[in-house]
Formats: sequence, structure tokens, C-alpha cells
Amino acid sequence: MKSILLIAFTLISTPSIYALPTQQIQDLDARYQLSDPYTKLVNDRGDGYENLYGTRNFRAVLKGILYRGGANNKYNKYGKKDNQNPLPNIGIQNLCEEGFKSAYYLYDTNYASAPHQLNCTDLKGQKNSFVYNQLTAFNDKNTRPFLETIFNALKGKVASPIYIHCWNGWHASGLMATLALRQFCDYSPSQALNYWTKNTDGNSSGYTSVKNKIQNFKPYADLTISAEEKKAICL
Repeated sequence: MKSILLIAFTLISTPSIYALPTQQIQDLDARYQLSDPYTKLVNDRGDGYENLYGTRNFRAVLKGILYRGGANNKYNKYGKKDNQNPLPNIGIQNLCEEGFKSAYYLYDTNYASAPHQLNCTDLKGQKNSFVYNQLTAFNDKNTRPFLETIFNALKGKVASPIYIHCWNGWHASGLMATLALRQFCDYSPSQALNYWTKNTDGNSSGYTSVKNKIQNFKPYADLTISAEEKKAICL
């Protein structure tokens, strides 16, 4: 698992000029028109925005940078699989064609069965390279590396947008999204817990350790972003 994690944070290409990818943020904000962190572009059955078919419960976390959801195996009209699986191939293909640079599968179950890299032509007719990584969300050791990756994406040092997902798009993806919002958008412990709970779509019973982690998280001082950057990405 350690080797997989190292790969997860080194395979994404870095641009030569480091700056907030403002045009990318504006373009995706206009394309998806998600005005809050609760509205879904793709619903629980995987329907909605057809170009992202293969995902479930797709929501924005940080505009133009970070998005969250699940993998549509349970309701996949092109071939159903057990829910506890990584993204179906159509989901990986569609994310690549949408211009996503990477995705993180937040469990390790059957990760080896999925393609880990893909080259495609995106919606603008440009060549795109997509990397499919694995990151175990409930391992505390992964919190700092994950937030460093998002911080570097905000600085233009890591290619984005990035999609993080679990199986349904509720618990594990919700945890990592919540930590990002606490770190970069100044969510208070109570705001963060309310966000996580609401986005489980009524499936928030239990998960005491996750809820405690959300409330006890202390943002990293060296990963602080400016007020201008927050205004650009926070919903």
C-alpha cells in the first residue's frame, strides 16, 4: 500500500508556471453551474450530466479544482457490478474526456482491476492524460498528503481538476471533502459536520470516528491560502 500511495502523489504532471488556474475555475464553474456544495450534477443512480456517466452523487467541493462523488457500479446501465468497486471504465473515460487530470479511489477494494492511466482527447479536442490513484480515506496518515496535493493544485503545481470518490459518494468522499473545506474555506467544526451529514443523503447514522475526525481537525498553518484564492474556489 505504501508504494501505491507514493505513486498517487507523484504521477500528476506539474505546469511550468505556478499560479491559481483562474481560467480553468471559471470555465468549469460556467459548465457545471454548481452554486453550492450540496447540489448534484449527477444523481444517486448516476443520471444527470451525461458526460460524467459512471460517477454518482457528483458534487463540487472547490470550484474548478476538487469534486467528489461515488462510482456508478450498482446502477450502471452498461453493466452492473457489485457496489464495492472502483470506477467503471466508462466513468474513467468520461472523466478524462471532461478534462479531469486525476481521480482518487478512497478505498482499496478491487483497485488493481481498474486502469490506472488513460490518454484521451478532451471536449476541447486537446490531448489529455488522466491518472487513477488510490488513497485510503480513513487512514489518518493520508490526511496531510491529500491536503498538500489539493494545496499544490490551487497553486498550479499539480494538474487539476481532481475527482475523489468512494462507493456511493457519501462517507469517505465526504470526509476528505470536509477536511478540504476546513483547510481551505474556513469551515468551523459544526459547519463541517453539518456539511458531511447533509451530503450522506440520510445515511449518517454511526461513523463516530469520522465525525470526531471532522470536528477535531486542525488546519495546517503552512497550507493556508489567501482571501482572494478562497473567494475564487469556495462555494
